[in-house]
Amino acid sequence: MGRVAEKTHRFIYYSDTGWAVGAEESDFEGWAFPFPGVTLIEDFVTREEEAEMVQLMDREPWKLSQSGRRKQDYGPKVNFRKQKLKTAGFQGLPSFSREIVRRMGLYPILEDFRPVEQCNLDYCPERGSAIDPHLDDTWLWGERLVSLNLLSPTVLSMSREAPGSLLLCLAPSGFPEALEGVMAPSRSVLCQEVEVAVPLPRCSLLVLTGAARHQWKHAIHRRHVEARRVCATFRELSAEFCPGGRQQELGQELLQISLSFQGRPM
Repeated sequence: MGRVAEKTHRFIYYSDTGWAVGAEESDFEGWAFPFPGVTLIEDFVTREEEAEMVQLMDREPWKLSQSGRRKQDYGPKVNFRKQKLKTAGFQGLPSFSREIVRRMGLYPILEDFRPVEQCNLDYCPERGSAIDPHLDDTWLWGERLVSLNLLSPTVLSMSREAPGSLLLCLAPSGFPEALEGVMAPSRSVLCQEVEVAVPLPRCSLLVLTGAARHQWKHAIHRRHVEARRVCATFRELSAEFCPGGRQQELGQELLQISLSFQGRPM
């Protein structure tokens, strides 16, 4: 195990610049590369709204899930392996998410975002909660993954198994404030040896798209769960279920149910 850990080079994502920068005292301190597809909206909800949301979640039952997590699902029952789904029992997203979804639409990146599923996850250090590196499904779920981080800050760890290397630039002094003077790439690192840490503040909203959605796996390590953390993840439909897609009628039905906001956890 030690040998694997030594080969992991940690980079920190800076949301104000969109670059990942080598961690302090690492082999790549001061080196950086662009990391597209991550949007972080801080203070998306207030502490009062956060408290109200978690209180409403806790009134409903939580189901024990993998790796010490508990979850509540608001969405269709899906068999991803067989690519089949059932709408029976799905009554929509919870009523308290109506305002959250309305607010999402105020941001350009989410103005046409119509979630068809909400999954609440409850992380707790006493249960050793974590989630292994994974990519979300693309048969049913669309381009944007949206997560609201509640109760405590954490770190989303992103890694990629692709062959090849990432080209690095020497970050100018004063980084991340000054990016104008970035030099030509003059160093590289193997993709498989890089882990990008995306800090998620309390009450922030994260949007993953493009490469961050489809090429980089995301995880939450046990060591980054220091207090109770609740995360609400919202997913939209893939092109197959949208107008013009092969299953557009089913997609329309799912959206009508979802956006009625009358749901109970499945």
